[in-house]
Amino acid sequence: MKKTLLSAVALTALVAFGGNAWADVLVGVAGPITGPNAAFGAQLQKGAEAAVADINAKGGINGEQIKLEVGDDVSDPKQGISVANKFVGDGVKFVVGHFNSGVSIPASEVYAENNIVEITPAATNPKFTERGLWNVFRTCGRDDQQGSIAGAYLAANFKDAKIAVVHDKTTYGQGLADETKKAMNAAGLTEVMYEGINVGDKDFSALIAKMKESGVTIIYWGGLHTEAGLIIRQAADQGLKATLISGDGIVSNELASIAGDAVAGTLNTFGPDPRLIPSNKELVEKFRAQGFEPEAYTLYAYAAVQAISEAATAAKSNDPQAVAKAMHENGPFKTVLGDLSYDAKGDPTLPGYVMYEWKKGDDGKYTYIQKK
Repeated sequence: MKKTLLSAVALTALVAFGGNAWADVLVGVAGPITGPNAAFGAQLQKGAEAAVADINAKGGINGEQIKLEVGDDVSDPKQGISVANKFVGDGVKFVVGHFNSGVSIPASEVYAENNIVEITPAATNPKFTERGLWNVFRTCGRDDQQGSIAGAYLAANFKDAKIAVVHDKTTYGQGLADETKKAMNAAGLTEVMYEGINVGDKDFSALIAKMKESGVTIIYWGGLHTEAGLIIRQAADQGLKATLISGDGIVSNELASIAGDAVAGTLNTFGPDPRLIPSNKELVEKFRAQGFEPEAYTLYAYAAVQAISEAATAAKSNDPQAVAKAMHENGPFKTVLGDLSYDAKGDPTLPGYVMYEWKKGDDGKYTYIQKK
């Protein structure tokens, strides 16, 4: 009887110890899971889920399994704050997200105050990493880098064009448009129009009429694919022969669904396509076998989880403060984007932005193809 009692006590202690030693690491993934930008939210969610599954299959992080929690911010800053506060209450320690710069920036302050590391796969506004916060990182580039490339491209390839710079008045859209405008102006190219529209607008007849009157041949767009697709289609319908050029906010195949055949020839900047990296072949095929094309930010979200895992391993700790310190000091980390190292601000070392053109693929569908 005594022996049995001791065994029960020992077993209870072992279970309690095991519960602490093998606790879950809570990671949140946040973005527009619903709403007009849900295509991007799906990319973040699918990328993070795949990385979590792969890392857990190899033993997790420092012996602890990752548990993923999804937050839907609908691309709205107020909802983003609500998601952030829910993550805090639930005990989340790391966040992959958000998608929009205008959501990521205010949410990051909630995370900073509550000991949570945030690593965004998509928020490119420079302000995100320029405020001296301890906890912010990204796996993507910045709009001052992207705008510099776009502005130089415009000046080199369209020096005689009449350019309209149009943006959606958001932190991301106007920020990117202004960075591009600054770069092309510095190269000696001046726009004939600078206009802002509202997110959610559907009818661009007045804008297109104004562009026709000004003889616009190039539209530089700062914003997302939702409005871009409508502008492209309506410009074609109304006889405006102008090429739309934009940034990483239109890298969704939904753009072609909205714009139709008029999308042909559209240009955009984005990082080199990680789907083309030979070592990612098996992973890309795995996504496709599940019926999901890992375009745009999918692998950027996957890399964000990898960076957290690699830094935690280097720190030999799953504490967010220790992981953040390791992210700054212990790179490069092996990811599907290549080797990532972080500067003091939380910006990564990445290859520069490149230009893409929308063309018909081998399957007869339009998509963005990296220009050679």
